Amino acid sequence: METALAVAALWVLFAATHMALSSLRWRPRLVARLGERPFLGIYALVAFATFVPLVAFYMGHRHEGPLLWTTALTPAGRWILYALQGVAWTLVVAGLIQPSPATVGLPAERRPREPRGVHRITRHPLFMGVGLFGLLHLPVNGFASDVAFFAGFPLFAWIGCAHQDRRKRAIQAGYPAWCDATPFLPFAGRWALRGVRELSPAVVVLGIALAAGLRWLHGPLFH
Repeated sequence: METALAVAALWVLFAATHMALSSLRWRPRLVARLGERPFLGIYALVAFATFVPLVAFYMGHRHEGPLLWTTALTPAGRWILYALQGVAWTLVVAGLIQPSPATVGLPAERRPREPRGVHRITRHPLFMGVGLFGLLHLPVNGFASDVAFFAGFPLFAWIGCAHQDRRKRAIQAGYPAWCDATPFLPFAGRWALRGVRELSPAVVVLGIALAAGLRWLHGPLFH
């Protein structure tokens, strides 16, 4: 169980530094002292310096600790997980390609005012996609260290996105209206199906291809 606690502690370190540096208390002070670009550079370095050890430690301690559950998947169940991974990575790709009012460094005049495409599905597609990626690993990874690692993705997505929403609501004009027009959780809004129809076919193909490529690499890398 010590390994699972260590993984959880590394997640807390990553999340705490990530959100503290971007908080209403510390970000304005650091930007005023360092400048916007140097601050973003330090922010990225801190994220890298805390997330990489988390992944490296977990990779060296996979499938350790008590076995909390086992799930015997049928072939159909396994393909459902694969299909949902395609959804997860399509959200990630769409979030990287399609800017939102929360995109760092996006000039005010380029911020979209009306949601379209992936933002009708969720206003945080990148992080929600990564969160879904972690959530989908939980049924088939029941050892304590695995649960601590993969559960961290949806937890961080939920807490981190809520933190960003609170900060943006307080400092960015128009962001409350954006929140009112977009769902927080994927597919929770009334216009989600319209958003799916508005997705670029290239984005969908790329997301599915990415999920398939990661699945193909899964065997050589993780077994």
